[in-house]
Amino acid sequence: MPQGRGFRTEGRRGVVNAEHSVHGGVAAGTAGTGFGTARIVLWLLAAVLAVRQAAVVLRQPPGERLTDLETWIGDNGVLHVTGSLYDTGRFTGTPFAGLALKPLARSAEQSLGVAWTLGTLLLVVALGLVVARRALPGELTRRTGLLAAPVAISLLMLSLPVRNSFSLGQTSIIPVLLVLLGCFAVRGERASGVLIGLGAALQPAVLLFTPLLWLTGRKKAALTSAGSFAALTALAWAAMPNDSWAYWVHHVAGAGLGERADSLANQSLHGALLRLGLEGPLEVVLVIVLAAAVTVLGLRRAAHYARDGQLLLAVALTGCVAIAVSPTAWQHQLLWVLLALVGRVGTRAGDRLVWPAVVVLVMTLPGRMMLPNMAVLAPLRENVPLIAALAAACAVPFLTRASPYFDRPVPTEYARAEPARWSRVPLVPFWKRLVSRPNLLLELLAIRVGYSVYSHIRLAATGGREAAEEHGRQIHGVERALGIDIEHWVNHAVVDIKWAESFFNFYYTSFHFVVPLTILGVLYVRRPADYRWARTSLAFATVLALVGFWFYPLAPPRLMPGMGFIDTVHGPQDLTNPDYGALTALTNQYAAMPSLHFGWSLWCGVVIVVLAPRMWMKLLGLLHPLFTVCAIVATANHWVLDAVGGAAVVGAGFALTYLLAGPRRLLPRAVPKADPFPRSREAADDATPAPDGAGPGSGVTVRTAGAARE
Repeated sequence: MPQGRGFRTEGRRGVVNAEHSVHGGVAAGTAGTGFGTARIVLWLLAAVLAVRQAAVVLRQPPGERLTDLETWIGDNGVLHVTGSLYDTGRFTGTPFAGLALKPLARSAEQSLGVAWTLGTLLLVVALGLVVARRALPGELTRRTGLLAAPVAISLLMLSLPVRNSFSLGQTSIIPVLLVLLGCFAVRGERASGVLIGLGAALQPAVLLFTPLLWLTGRKKAALTSAGSFAALTALAWAAMPNDSWAYWVHHVAGAGLGERADSLANQSLHGALLRLGLEGPLEVVLVIVLAAAVTVLGLRRAAHYARDGQLLLAVALTGCVAIAVSPTAWQHQLLWVLLALVGRVGTRAGDRLVWPAVVVLVMTLPGRMMLPNMAVLAPLRENVPLIAALAAACAVPFLTRASPYFDRPVPTEYARAEPARWSRVPLVPFWKRLVSRPNLLLELLAIRVGYSVYSHIRLAATGGREAAEEHGRQIHGVERALGIDIEHWVNHAVVDIKWAESFFNFYYTSFHFVVPLTILGVLYVRRPADYRWARTSLAFATVLALVGFWFYPLAPPRLMPGMGFIDTVHGPQDLTNPDYGALTALTNQYAAMPSLHFGWSLWCGVVIVVLAPRMWMKLLGLLHPLFTVCAIVATANHWVLDAVGGAAVVGAGFALTYLLAGPRRLLPRAVPKADPFPRSREAADDATPAPDGAGPGSGVTVRTAGAARE
């Protein structure tokens, strides 16, 4: 596998060729069929994402799509020669970019953006192919390389930098592609240097790849890249002197162009310090000192990994350094961070997904979805891409190819597969029941992002006021027919008893999140296998509830006009106002069926009853769903049948977990034999296998050196 022609590499391992793999006749045919199917599915996914991205851009009105292209066009489409591209302050590219790419922008305007959008698609596809087939480290077979291409293209299509480039008409994909072509595709140091120099002429931060070339022994390529950058910049200066003076001198290499430097869009050290309130000479000095430290440390690490044979990682780290030290690093220029996911971190197989997952989340989701909206977390939430770039460039301990864990991490321990009780129920074969404790960072990210997605879908599933009220009348009619329409009586009875009203208001607003999170935390620490079982069932129940919110909007009793309910929690509501005040902006008022307030509390009760070792704990656990169902009815926030719906989705969640992971069996306590080759406490804790049959909720105690797990 090519690792960048001309780069010096040390300690490189041999590459496993696909042709060297030996398969039996039937096994080979089955594997080939599975490989072909997987490849078709992945390419279809990449194609769907590409078509969707192009459609999003082209569906916009002509005056609203590719808005940044307007800054490249002069009056009547005539190229600026004596004027300045920077009069409006919106154009942030170099003068050479304006000189070389303005004809393309003018053509894009004439074709209503179709040509530009299709050209950007081709650039993304080319970038994905180069990354997948030329630059991945480790022992790669040809099959793995072919499967990696659609995966890389799909990730690029989903990333915020690429989506931003599509919507605005930016060209930041071109410098990244030029650098990768210079490192992996062309032969000869001069050709490599010319491509990287061309990329630097389009985006000056790319000039940081010149010292990387020098540090890795490609001195001719380094000199050629610097010379190419100087020659192309001089050409632009001769053709557009006013623009060049405005960019390089008046705006200090583009630092004063575009949005305000302290806006959230600027993910550089300079932007972060401005957002923290630092200004003036102190901020400038601090930026220079920090930028120098990041440059030295980041380039040294990049050169180390380049010599180790991980050239794509080295390129990504250098790009991350460029993001941090640039005066401005806009969202469409952050693609280097996504490339850093190729680095391998962690000695255990269970930890290998953490770094790629963090990078993908940072590059595909806004910071507010990964961190809660708390004032103390604002500096982190506002600078998530910058923090990821700094971590990659300076801190993340990527493995070298000489590490014994690079290709063979410590394997994850699985419990023995337990078949489902009914032979006709297919147990999903890849849903293995893990014994070891899951990675905490990955779990926290999954919970936070999952809840954020749940909140967005819940808020979007409005359904309309008329439909919600009609469904409310339907529910009330069914309850009257069944004789369980007790909501009005309970609501007014509680209002007449002030201590009961205060108690149920407090219970409704305080325990909905606290109790489930506490149970998950205790299970994570004490019973990791049971934690996976409980967490999975809760996730399934929540997803099923979203289906109900979307297809059956339901007005709760407190929002039903003419029925006389009293909203004890939120106060009187103006039922003539369809927005019901500020509450509508915070949550969907019609997401009542099923009731997750009761559903989550019932989940808590079931988990406590199944896992608690003492009878008094089990009985105490049953009080939570009892108090919750009383609270949701007494406060007029739910109908009785909403609680029935919540119980249904929780039951379905446990059932799906059973079907996928097999039955949960209680086994007697067992203590494994002492390990004749003791390891460190952490390694022993993570690698000690459970007895046969142990799995999610097995109830098996596994005691290791210095630690006990239930």
